[in-house]
Amino acid sequence: MRFASIASGSSGNCIYAGTDNTHILIDAGISKKRIESGLNEFGLSLKDIDAILVTHEHSDHIGGLGVVSRAYHIPIYATSKTIEFIKNYKNLGKIDEDLYNDITPDVSFDIRDIKVNPFSISHDAVDPVAYRVENADKSVAVATDMGVYDDYTISNLEGVNALLLEANHDVRMLEAGPYPYLLKRRILGEKGHLSNESSGRLLSRLLHDNMKHVFLGHLSKENNYDMLAYETVKLEINTDDTPYKADDFEIQVARRDIPSEAIEI
Repeated sequence: MRFASIASGSSGNCIYAGTDNTHILIDAGISKKRIESGLNEFGLSLKDIDAILVTHEHSDHIGGLGVVSRAYHIPIYATSKTIEFIKNYKNLGKIDEDLYNDITPDVSFDIRDIKVNPFSISHDAVDPVAYRVENADKSVAVATDMGVYDDYTISNLEGVNALLLEANHDVRMLEAGPYPYLLKRRILGEKGHLSNESSGRLLSRLLHDNMKHVFLGHLSKENNYDMLAYETVKLEINTDDTPYKADDFEIQVARRDIPSEAIEI
């Protein structure tokens, strides 16, 4: 399998996962031009994409969905409540009804040789999900936009070979920053976003011998820095009682403006 971030951040998200035969995007929250350019770096184009999996309806995850799906007639997979929102979201324009595919959390489905496992997450959206994507004995996952995690979250992420995990904000930066009080409470709440510290603690629960790569994603432009997220997550791992250390694994920050290299697992 191959796994890469085309864009990840509070201003737009689009992640690629695929095999030799099947290519999917998780979210399309940036422009068609940027998605195409990112795919070109992996030797692909939008014509190769078999499906777009939508995590939830916020604009930084669906902003480019209408243009992309119309241009290449790409099937869209999302929960029924998310699809209903998308249909009524005028900024996306009209999308052909036959492109929509309803999914249900905890019910897996196949896209050619890829098995997709959606699972529920805690976020202030109508019915948000994260995705675990599998082919044979390899698996990757994208888990962002979570206010909290629990044993259910962990069970869905255990054993993945590569992971894009949210490290949205530094709590002190957020609390001292210019955001309105209610927005700060939303971000820090159970339906908000994972902090750097929470991301590190969750990652400590997930590390195993066959974990190949970790992307830290969905960083806030206003309330985080790449190096701060990276060092905080590493510190959480190194001070946890896990038998692993942060340097045992490839960990990098997924950028909002530059695609990552494609990871082979």
